[in-house]
Amino acid sequence: MADYATLSRTIASLTEGETDTVALMATLACELHHADDRFDWTGFYRVTEPELLKIGPYQGGHGCLQIPFSRGVCGAAARTGETQLVADVDAFPGHIACASSTRSEIVLPVRNAAGEVIAVLDIDSNQPDAFTEEDAKELEAILHATFGTVG
Repeated sequence: MADYATLSRTIASLTEGETDTVALMATLACELHHADDRFDWTGFYRVTEPELLKIGPYQGGHGCLQIPFSRGVCGAAARTGETQLVADVDAFPGHIACASSTRSEIVLPVRNAAGEVIAVLDIDSNQPDAFTEEDAKELEAILHATFGTVG
């Protein structure tokens, strides 16, 4: 499991004073991806128009270019505004297989200072049932600390 206390401090230090969302996403994707061996693909899908996510900064193999809110784990997180913790992606209705090696996934909504969902953070693992409620809690705290003041 990632050392979330150290990771939080590192990300806070690297992003202090930064307000550009793409720069923040790129930094988080890199730091998170290299913090835990479970993380095979780590990145953001940005809300670019109503009901549509487009690929943002990421680490790992290529991702899907577009994901409608109506499809997949990322779409569910954007649509509901709730973290999606999926132990077995093959059992998730409408899962979009951007990479055939993905076995489990966690997707968290990213909110700006106004509380609007501006993106989702998607982390895939080639291990089944790789993510826990603790991961969700820690990642939500990092996202809030990083994007909670961005307008």
